[in-house]
Amino acid sequence: MTGRFRGWGVTIYSIVVFAILLVPIGYTVLFSFNDAKRTNIIWRGFTLDNWTGICDDARVCGAFGASILVGVVATVFACALGTAIAIALVRFRFRFRNALTILLFLPMATPEIVLGAGLSSQLVNLGIEKNLVTVIAAHVMFCISFVVVTVRARAASLDPSLEEAGRDLYGSPAQVFWRVTFPLLLPGIVAAALLSFALSFDDFIITNFVSGSAETLPKYIYIAAARGIPPQANVFASLIFFLAIAAVIAVELAGAARRKRLLRAG
Repeated sequence: MTGRFRGWGVTIYSIVVFAILLVPIGYTVLFSFNDAKRTNIIWRGFTLDNWTGICDDARVCGAFGASILVGVVATVFACALGTAIAIALVRFRFRFRNALTILLFLPMATPEIVLGAGLSSQLVNLGIEKNLVTVIAAHVMFCISFVVVTVRARAASLDPSLEEAGRDLYGSPAQVFWRVTFPLLLPGIVAAALLSFALSFDDFIITNFVSGSAETLPKYIYIAAARGIPPQANVFASLIFFLAIAAVIAVELAGAARRKRLLRAG
């Protein structure tokens, strides 16, 4: 009897937790269909105009496009540099290796407001104009740490004999890397890329310090909150949520199909 009550308690607790987590998402999706006037806080009626006229507010579309641009470019550079660093840390022994590892963890442990203020003061001292380029550079800086941690865990689990087999079959270093090492590292790289893009797209604190007059979606929403966030911002947020869900479902279906093929082949 005690076990049954305990099970019910865990179930109820899980439902409450998930409900609390999903309430903001549900609010965002619901109010993307709100027939808002000045503000999008009070429900005034259902409409599809916010979705069909998604770019009626040019600032929202511009901020969203800037966030996508910054996220994609920062992710590409962070993954390229972070993967190389992760392989070097796992496969090679060199001086200051431990010191480099500690330095890579510092951006993850340092509060964002400290990083943002430090970067802002450096840009001012160097006379560099703040724009999307400085935002991308800042995002690459803090995303590299997450890429190194993720890819390093994957690289440490690889069997070096697989690469040795490729070299024994007269494969050049480039061929061994692209045909053996890279496919084995790809799950870790993809995970690091998704994490980097999410962190970059969502970042506000560091972006606010280094962006100058450039505007990303989080910065726009923060500024617009004083006078009422337009419903188009809810539309973009809902689109991102639905795309993330669709991507997860697609990956799961692809993995299930691959497992079925392997079972049939076996």
